[in-house]
Amino acid sequence: MTLVTLPEPARLKPPDVVALGAHGMRTRPVRAVLSALGIAIGVAAMVAVLAIPASGAQALHDRLAALGTNLLTAGPGQTLFGDTATLPDDAVPMAKRIGPVQAVSGTGTTSANVRRSDKIAPNDSSGLAVYAARPDLLGVLGGKVRAGAFLAAGNQDYPVVVLGSQAAARLGVDHIDPARPPQVLIGTQWFTVAGILAPMPLAPEIERSALVGWDVAERLLGFDGHPSTVYVRAEESQVDSVRSVLAATLNPQAPNEVEVRRPSDALAAQKLTDTTYSALFLGLGGVALLVGGVGVANTMVISVLERRREIGLRRALGATKRQVRGQFLAESVLLSGLGGLAGVLAGVLVTAGYALSQGWPAVLPAGALAGGVGVAALVGAVAGAYPAVRAARLPPTQALA
Repeated sequence: MTLVTLPEPARLKPPDVVALGAHGMRTRPVRAVLSALGIAIGVAAMVAVLAIPASGAQALHDRLAALGTNLLTAGPGQTLFGDTATLPDDAVPMAKRIGPVQAVSGTGTTSANVRRSDKIAPNDSSGLAVYAARPDLLGVLGGKVRAGAFLAAGNQDYPVVVLGSQAAARLGVDHIDPARPPQVLIGTQWFTVAGILAPMPLAPEIERSALVGWDVAERLLGFDGHPSTVYVRAEESQVDSVRSVLAATLNPQAPNEVEVRRPSDALAAQKLTDTTYSALFLGLGGVALLVGGVGVANTMVISVLERRREIGLRRALGATKRQVRGQFLAESVLLSGLGGLAGVLAGVLVTAGYALSQGWPAVLPAGALAGGVGVAALVGAVAGAYPAVRAARLPPTQALA
């Protein structure tokens, strides 16, 4: 009796496995696209959620680098009896005595309202404040004039006003004609608008204000001469040191009545709030990715049921369980991987579009891009594991019946 040795089953090379997986997708393209769509949506959401905050953080970093993080503001706090404190008249020159301080200026609050016309009720302030200011304020804040000019030493005692960006918008002043400059009513006195400021992220209170000269505010608006806010520029490496002594320097008799702040910290805190919302959307992207994985698993199970004859024929022609299992697992991974790739491209486009609309630099973390495709492929492997095992266990006779 002669024993016949059966040849070893041929091993499929990786390109062959990929070709078999792609064959199943090509035979049902609409179903493949719809299945990959769920994966693509989840990956796109996750990429955008990671990339958009990164772009915003870079924009914030660039903005702070341009504006400077060495600006400190000091204002009156509360007295021991709960009343609003007052800064001394010489608070600004006192701050200049601190060694690392580079520049100091201040503003003073007046009780006057600013109106576009005398037809508007005198008590209607439109949410705007009128501050007394000196010509060096703009340089300390690092601000820019969008139109016209800022206050000068020569017009400190004249009815001239400079409007913040938001104040100008609310008053309907969008440009300045040198021949006929616009006028606004402050208290009972008409003031000529000399300039309009550009936005000031580090001093939002200036954006909502009308700035007049220190002397004219005392003469016409009943200003008492006490500064309400002192702006200090210090050496970058000595900001914390200046901050620790600023209150005692401005008001030696009652340093506890002085509040010192660093405006750049507020912008950083705002970014932290944005990060919290990003974590929420990242979780939603993960849920969408999970739903897409369930859709892929469902597609693969249906594919196994529909292709029973194909599976039986392959097994009858000598395909091993491992080869059948690899075929369906490759199809699932390929399907999810292509969905992940499409999701990454969509996330990049969304990030670039949003960053462009906000004037931000588009930052695309390499980890998010590579991770999007990798996570999608992993989801496809997990989703296709059960259908692949089920296809491999299908007996050839039952599959061909």
